[in-house]
Amino acid sequence: MAMSDLMSTSAIDRTGRRGSILLVLLLALGLVAVGGGLVLIGGERSEPYILVLLAVLGMIGVFSLFAAAAGILRIAGDDGNHVLKSVADGATDGICVTDAKGRIVYANASYRALTKAVDADDIRPVERAFIGDPEVSEAVYRLLKAAKEGRRLQEEVRIASVRGEPARWIRLRIRPLAERGAGARSTVWTIADVTRERERQENVFQELQHAIDYLDHAPAGFFSVDGKGEVAYLNATLAAWLGYDLADVGSGGLKLADIVAGDGASLLSTVSAAPGEVKTAAFDLDLKTRTGKTLPVQLFHKVAFAADGTPGASRTIVLDRATDGDAGRAAEVRFMRFFQNTPMAIATVDKQGHVASSNALFARLFPGVLAAENTSRSILASVTERDQTAFETLIARAVAGEGEITPLDAVLAGKGERWARFYVTPVEKDASGQETAIVYALEITEQRNLERQFAQSEKMKTVGQLAGGIAHDFNNVLSAIMMATDFLLNAHRPTDPSFQDIMQIKQNANRAASLVRHLLAFSRRQTLRTQILDLGEALSDLSMLLRRVIGEKVTLDVVHGRDLWPVKTDLSQLEHVIVNLAVNARDAMPNGGKVTVRTSNVTSDQCRQFDYKGMPAADYIQIEVIDNGTGIPPDVIEQIFEPFFTTKEIGKGTGLGLSTVYGFIKQTGGFIYVDTEVGKGTTFRIFLPRYVPTLADITPPKAEVAPSTAPKAAVDDTGQGTILLVEDEEGLRGLNARGLASRGYSVLEAGNGIEAIEVLESHDGKIDLVVSDVVMPEMDGPTLLKELRQRKADLKIIFVSGYAEEAFAKSLPEGGQFAFLPKPFTLKQLVATVKETMAGEQKRSA
Repeated sequence: MAMSDLMSTSAIDRTGRRGSILLVLLLALGLVAVGGGLVLIGGERSEPYILVLLAVLGMIGVFSLFAAAAGILRIAGDDGNHVLKSVADGATDGICVTDAKGRIVYANASYRALTKAVDADDIRPVERAFIGDPEVSEAVYRLLKAAKEGRRLQEEVRIASVRGEPARWIRLRIRPLAERGAGARSTVWTIADVTRERERQENVFQELQHAIDYLDHAPAGFFSVDGKGEVAYLNATLAAWLGYDLADVGSGGLKLADIVAGDGASLLSTVSAAPGEVKTAAFDLDLKTRTGKTLPVQLFHKVAFAADGTPGASRTIVLDRATDGDAGRAAEVRFMRFFQNTPMAIATVDKQGHVASSNALFARLFPGVLAAENTSRSILASVTERDQTAFETLIARAVAGEGEITPLDAVLAGKGERWARFYVTPVEKDASGQETAIVYALEITEQRNLERQFAQSEKMKTVGQLAGGIAHDFNNVLSAIMMATDFLLNAHRPTDPSFQDIMQIKQNANRAASLVRHLLAFSRRQTLRTQILDLGEALSDLSMLLRRVIGEKVTLDVVHGRDLWPVKTDLSQLEHVIVNLAVNARDAMPNGGKVTVRTSNVTSDQCRQFDYKGMPAADYIQIEVIDNGTGIPPDVIEQIFEPFFTTKEIGKGTGLGLSTVYGFIKQTGGFIYVDTEVGKGTTFRIFLPRYVPTLADITPPKAEVAPSTAPKAAVDDTGQGTILLVEDEEGLRGLNARGLASRGYSVLEAGNGIEAIEVLESHDGKIDLVVSDVVMPEMDGPTLLKELRQRKADLKIIFVSGYAEEAFAKSLPEGGQFAFLPKPFTLKQLVATVKETMAGEQKRSA
């Protein structure tokens, strides 16, 4: 319908009240009849009635005037909303108002035209006007439902062509309208023909499709990356180069690092500009195909920066760097690939140290140099302030043209301690004079850590060897002192004045022997009495002792792991370790706190998550001793396991506690690590290897005879037999010989292994037992054992040593049997071991 026809069509308005001429005539006839009746009554008699009638009519007139002025009473044809009604009547969109029963109370001319209504009687509600089109009917149903629920709704539907007319698109809107009074709802419908708008959208969409198709099949690659580093778009050309399917790319998950080889993604992230600007930079990089191959390309990378300076989405054009037989271009491509993919960070700098260009690895290792906030792009920002002066000196020497410049090892700026070695070489100045030096950098953090660990390991090894040697010599001295005190105590009664002095000597000798055992523990040469343990039971038995040791200010919490694996270790030494760590934790909390001892199983997979250096992945039982004390300062953390190192006051610690812990854990095949933070606390983690039972372990033990409750008889430490005593320390040898002779044994002495063989041969092998030191000049104990067994296979032997049994057992012949007595020992211990060995079976060496 033409616009002129649309405007000529009148609107339908049934919202006003309909007047009635019959009522007006009846009212007029009534007034005439009343007037005629009064005339017939008579002049004087009817006068009061006529005055009353006139007064009533006058009052009605006055009140009508006031009501009309106030808007309460409207004269026919007067409408206060005539402007709004005119707007609705002339609107280009069809407007229809229906009452609660669905009857039309208003419809403008556009509505009549859009619904093809011929006249006022032919006008129909929306649900009836398009009843023949199923798609429209479904939309109308949804609109009516929304109106009943008090909601507004909009639908766009397509009306199929009818009688040769083209198909149309219409937009239907509905909104509920509450009427005055009882609250019944009317409904306002709006209908608009949006066919041309749809056609314009379709044209724009087609043009966009053509543009996308052109971009997809352009001779250059193109990709777009969002602010999170994910590829938002990849054209078909680049997808074909990289071997990707566009359907896979559209599903998401592809990141910039997936298509850019090496550290190229880090180099692209160095593009910077002022807030709100757009920056484009060119890069020669390698892209990475789906199969892992590289593709040399030239990138034009465009990044838009937000108002706050953060980089937003980027768009990148990719040009294939295929040489196609061009030798010069091929050389350029080879150089750029070498430059970008070398495992050494490279940058060119000017005489002030400002970076002119860099490769991808440099961008990854030193992001702070190329960051947007570093406007000067100074390479000095890559190292800490302490090393900047030395670095600046290297660049100055390169600017001066020096050929051989000593490299600089410097700490990198940023979190954590990272090291790099910088090589600086001069270059010939170009026309602009910007590039005056080339800086090569290699990260050596791992190398420095390994060097530090190796130096620490060598130091600990050297100290351990020294401690073990000192302990061995001390044990010889202490053995002589303890043996001499035993002789003196046997010769003096408790009432003698010198008896207490001798006891004091013996007590100090025992104390010295304890310190020597600590040294042997650190050097991992102490004698261990291993057994299979359940750590849960062991810690339960130890918890009472721990509570007494740590005191009342500190709370103890023992957390047992479930189904702990067994371990094979020395129970007494393990208890010593736990007590030592608990005491240290107590001392770190002078005002009180909490100590937690926790056990757990650690599988090989969990072990890898710890990432502790030097500990292979295996099954371990973990013991944690945790406190919330003062923590350990970083400057002393590497020295805590060294012997005689202590942070306590003089007289309050020997410095052997943690060294003993370290040595015992290492000797049992375990590992110990410490995590600490100053002011928050310390955690010691001990990892003991899981013990897997062997066939001998699971064999049922022989039944044991219940011990007798009868009182034990006095021990008879006397004996008979010939003993060959081999000891290179003459004084100690004489004391031991004197002690054995006092118990009834015949003692032969030898200063070393060669003399012992001579003594054995001179007595035709009539020797019952050999007591020999292990470390001796000319011939040591294991060699002596081999020689003696060749001459007398059933000869019994006891080794005495200040070292652990395991230190020399590996040097003995397989299956060799011997007894062992660690130094220092008392006369009672020596005699008891001799008598037991001569009377019973000897143990088999491990």
